[in-house]
Amino acid sequence: MRCTHYALAFTACWTLACGSSRGAPAAAGDTSTAGDTSTAGDTSTAGNASTAGDTGSAGNAGSAGAAGDAAPALTEAELALLKSLSPDTLPAAPADVSNRFADQPKAATFGRRLFFETGFSGKLVDGDDDGSPSTLGRKGDTGKVSCAGCHVPSAGFLDNRTLGQQVSLAAGWGRRKAPSLLDVGQATLITWDGRRDALYNQPFGPIESPVEMNSSRLYAAEQVFLHHRAEYEAIFGAMPPLDDATRFPAISAEKTGCQPSTVDTLTTCNGAQHGVPGDHAEFDGLSAADQDLVSEVIVNVGKALGAYERLLSCGPGRFDQWLHGKAEALTNSEQRGAQLFVGRGQCAGCHSGPFLSDQKFHNVGLSPTTVAVVFVDANDDGAAAGLATALADPLNTRGHFSDGDDGRLPHAVGANMLGAFRTPTLRCSTRRPSFMHTGQLGSMKDVVSFFARGGDPFGFPGKNELSVLGLSAAEQGDLVAFLQTLEGPGPDASLLAAP
Repeated sequence: MRCTHYALAFTACWTLACGSSRGAPAAAGDTSTAGDTSTAGDTSTAGNASTAGDTGSAGNAGSAGAAGDAAPALTEAELALLKSLSPDTLPAAPADVSNRFADQPKAATFGRRLFFETGFSGKLVDGDDDGSPSTLGRKGDTGKVSCAGCHVPSAGFLDNRTLGQQVSLAAGWGRRKAPSLLDVGQATLITWDGRRDALYNQPFGPIESPVEMNSSRLYAAEQVFLHHRAEYEAIFGAMPPLDDATRFPAISAEKTGCQPSTVDTLTTCNGAQHGVPGDHAEFDGLSAADQDLVSEVIVNVGKALGAYERLLSCGPGRFDQWLHGKAEALTNSEQRGAQLFVGRGQCAGCHSGPFLSDQKFHNVGLSPTTVAVVFVDANDDGAAAGLATALADPLNTRGHFSDGDDGRLPHAVGANMLGAFRTPTLRCSTRRPSFMHTGQLGSMKDVVSFFARGGDPFGFPGKNELSVLGLSAAEQGDLVAFLQTLEGPGPDASLLAAP
């Protein structure tokens, strides 16, 4: 593996994993996806905390607080805050006006098929693609990358495949941790930095990223025509004549996407491109009307994928059982952690609502460190850059590919978005193999410790919103114990494989 450090960032196949901040509000209209979660398939055990008295498993008594292992006396205000995190029934994904197919079962089934489709991808380009189990194939191979390659269903729809289980290796190495997709249907602005504002336009990112699928919208549309035409047309209507080479030049899997001159510093394409806007080749040679037809096919692919992804949820856990009357569902340590979560831990300021996310962006003062041996995502402007990208995107929810605009995009990008990243949900979070948008923290114990000390003192853009919390090791252990109670059953088994 090369010893080169990188400063730019990519969203990997669907780019999640932050933590709570003090609760300072984000700019009006700034929201983010819920769903930085994982299920029992992840490799970190639920009992990562090892401070004095921390729980080793969710069902064992945890740290002894100042008054011993006593249950906390919750105030009415604390109980009300806890109940706001656990309604009688966790709400389904809200209506998505940008996608009129969002809740159509046929679209969801088609989206599930596409989620596991490797045929849209171009060449693997990194020397680390050596065919070992942590990779998807060998350098030069085509047709190896699907959404499921970096969002592994058995691992809570995040990456526990890649060596180090931090950032992902697909066609090349990404620079941010691939997010879990559990409860992503609760989101409006998505990806770590908000550069996508709908599930329907998100697939353009991985398809056209040289380090993810390394492909193009023209090639992917042609593959839909060749292999999925009947299913597509049953939902979305007639496809354009993508087999007419006089209008739509055919591109091979070997030629689609980026043909890099070198991969030593690959973050954006440094060679010729094919099948994407700005390629000065096949796509740019299409008429404006035919460019729109190609883009619309991939928009509809995104709408089908979104219909499927909206079905992926963590579900309720022992915390919900406890609040709904099953007193024995939580240990005393876990109950103390719940009290800290809505109290001195200041977690609920950002991790609010039934999915424990305010859907906004916060700067938590994270100073990136090396992950996957050689990568450092330094000087990342976060939502300051991501939201600006979303506002300028012709595919956004204000454009003609959207089925409706609910005002999810902000009118401007506030200064507080510099170095800010979205608040992940905390349901199904404790068994993730790594944490934060960089994947640099290896356990929930490390995450809680990071927030307890108020983040890092320097080395990040923007202004850190955190402050030192003054939590003891025992209290931090109680918080870790509480977070374990948010593990739910995950999606129905039928959703974990292609139809």
